Amino acid sequence: MKSRWSVSEFASVVDGYVAKGINRDLAIRTYTTRLLGCDPELVLHGGGNTSVKTVLTEMDGSEVEVLGVKGSGWDMGTIEPQGLPAVRLEPLRAMVGFETLSDDDMVMLQRRLLIDPSAPNPSVEAILHALLPFKHIDHTHANAIVSLTNQPHGEDIIRELFPDSIIVPYVMPGFDLAKVCDAAYRANPKGDGMILLKHGIFTWSEDPRTSYEDMIAKIDQAKKRIAKGRAKPFQSVSVPGGLADTADIAPILRGALAVDTGQDGEPRRFVLEHRSSERILDFCNSDKVESLVRRGNATPEHVIHIKRFGVALPAPRKDKLEEWAATVQEAVSSYEADYKDYFARNNLRAGGIKRMLDPKPRVFYVAGLGLFAAGAAHKNAIVAADVAEATIEVISNAEGIDAFEALSEADLFDIEYWSLEQVKLIKVQEKPLTRQVAIVTGAASGLGLSVAEALKAEGADVALFDISEEPLKVAAKRLGALPVVCDVTNPDAVDRAVAEVARHYGGVDILISNAGAAFQGKLLSVDEATFRMAFELNFWGHHYVARAAVRIMEKQGTGGALVFNVSKQAVNPGADFGPYGTSKAALMALMRQYAVEHGASGITSNAVNADRIRTGLMTDQMVEDRSKARGLPPEEYMRGNMLKREVTAADVAAAFLHLAKARASTGAVITVDGGNVAAMMR
Repeated sequence: MKSRWSVSEFASVVDGYVAKGINRDLAIRTYTTRLLGCDPELVLHGGGNTSVKTVLTEMDGSEVEVLGVKGSGWDMGTIEPQGLPAVRLEPLRAMVGFETLSDDDMVMLQRRLLIDPSAPNPSVEAILHALLPFKHIDHTHANAIVSLTNQPHGEDIIRELFPDSIIVPYVMPGFDLAKVCDAAYRANPKGDGMILLKHGIFTWSEDPRTSYEDMIAKIDQAKKRIAKGRAKPFQSVSVPGGLADTADIAPILRGALAVDTGQDGEPRRFVLEHRSSERILDFCNSDKVESLVRRGNATPEHVIHIKRFGVALPAPRKDKLEEWAATVQEAVSSYEADYKDYFARNNLRAGGIKRMLDPKPRVFYVAGLGLFAAGAAHKNAIVAADVAEATIEVISNAEGIDAFEALSEADLFDIEYWSLEQVKLIKVQEKPLTRQVAIVTGAASGLGLSVAEALKAEGADVALFDISEEPLKVAAKRLGALPVVCDVTNPDAVDRAVAEVARHYGGVDILISNAGAAFQGKLLSVDEATFRMAFELNFWGHHYVARAAVRIMEKQGTGGALVFNVSKQAVNPGADFGPYGTSKAALMALMRQYAVEHGASGITSNAVNADRIRTGLMTDQMVEDRSKARGLPPEEYMRGNMLKREVTAADVAAAFLHLAKARASTGAVITVDGGNVAAMMR
């Protein structure tokens, strides 16, 4: 492992913050914290912490010594100076004098000492940082270090490798750990760092670069020790041929994970992230994978993201998917029963005051295909997958030397049900469509993009389908959505596109079938190619996408929502719009047929009938031409409805959103046109 310190980057970052009025020490700490946080081998998703001791000037001109320490909720890789809340140093240090201190009281007292009352909570290890008499302190949960500590003779290996470091047995983070580390440091004040068994490593110095590079050097030592072990610690089993595609099995996994909330049509879903690499496959294909996945976590806080262990599954054969699906259901049921027992016995030890979290697993290790991690949204699934990958690395490293040995069940339970973590979970307010995956067709611009924006704002993970590649990429980047180039009139392309969504997110819950075009012409004079193209896009394209999405929804077994854009022409055909009106009328019949055939599976099928909306179909030029033909100004033409107001894309998007959420409406059409008697449903 090499140092990433850059003199030019250091100067640029620090001088840039100082020019904005940021304390120089906090600016330096921001740079060095990012250096550690950007390396996933050292820190993952909120883990680890750093601090700096400095002096700030109060409003009355007096100076006060403070500890700038990583704040709760901040990620070290992207931290800003405000993510290092300043805490009054002396009274913080004095807190170690308490005989005991509950977590809640510790947080309350630390908040009282903040210079800025609106700052985030200081790290739970703030007292420990305050007690160590060094300006700069770095703490990581480096994979290489825990690979050595998490085994039967881990302490012996660490003492041999780092004879000058202070070694501390595992103690739960917080006040108790601060007291234990304080005593350990006082017993060996010349120690050149501190290693917490089954937890992580601390380095320190008066100089920021020295502290950082000492961390890198120690981890490099650990990696070299690991390299002396067996490079291939696992014996692989043979994987059968004819493996199923990830797009085939992800919806099965996702369906097995869904939590029954007791409300019809409203299961609590999860979104998935799939990972596969040589190391991951070696692990998943190991002859002892069932034992390995139940060993526990690499570091304590990982239990928050992936629970204490995962589920090993056999390789899925394409010709035996139903059999494999039954195996998945059985494995998840067994996991749930085990988790409930684990909770009951540990909650009894905790005084019976804890409330059980959902008992579903977070990671599947599938032979031949890799790992599948679950989260409330795709970003959470990515976090879980990152943690699972780190766990595989640590277990593999440890098994290459001796054997991986995690914390005890009780220790892991205490972290998973830690009051400070429980408070964080209570504060999380999920949006209405969080945990759902939506596809929007014709989504690069206009109405499709407006609907995609509305779905994203309501918490859905969204895939944008469009035939225009560049606008699609721009829209997807802005929304944080998955871009999928797709010609919906090509059934093979549609199947591939929907499979891509299943691979990326794990499945599909909502389809907004919006792509279409207004083909004009009279029935007796329009050429056959135009007529056929109208049906290819406005009927068959919708069917191809709906068919592919419904197949996945049925496999998930958690219901779903189809919403089609039928337009006013389906119920109020206009002259010279024969191809458009007839194809849209056929689409409305298609919508109702899906409602009839899949309602029993909890899949709703509805439509929106909109008119006179400025979109890619109805351009400003079209508005100009139509208003001229009627002898009206464009604004008056667009307000030519009962409500005398122009209907916007946002108005129509709201109707799509309503139907995507509606669990007791199917076969319905919502009209959004400001009021037009001729287009009213009858």
